Amino acid sequence: MTTAILTVSPDTTVGELGRLFLDKGISGAPVLDAEGHLFGVVTENDLIRQNRRFHIPTVIRLFDAFIPLEGSTSIEEEIRQMSASKVSDICTRQVITVGPDASLQDIATIMFEKKIHLIPVLQEGKLAGIIGKIDIIRGTMGEGQKR
Repeated sequence: MTTAILTVSPDTTVGELGRLFLDKGISGAPVLDAEGHLFGVVTENDLIRQNRRFHIPTVIRLFDAFIPLEGSTSIEEEIRQMSASKVSDICTRQVITVGPDASLQDIATIMFEKKIHLIPVLQEGKLAGIIGKIDIIRGTMGEGQKR
């Protein structure tokens, strides 16, 4: 777990976020509100998603209704994310967290099954650290050396 955590606010601009990622060599950060509560998590993927091609969903017309054939993402949501100027517009709000006593195996399982790369560690509702993929590798290597 990394305890020296770089955080951003919901009002951080997307440009500032990109520069922070490049300057600090990080791939994501927790987003904290003004009271220090976890607001979300923002990653490189969120920045990359902004630059993707606009996808117009395939629809069929049945009488006077249009029925989407693929995906559940609304066009409005895609436009909002692609035109975002602040972290609050692109960060993930439904964040999976763990406590400080979570096992390496449990965290690795969550990362793999949920396809997430950063997991905030909360202790008594406050951010205590963050676990990234590299932390899992370090933990695995450390366990391998102890045996």
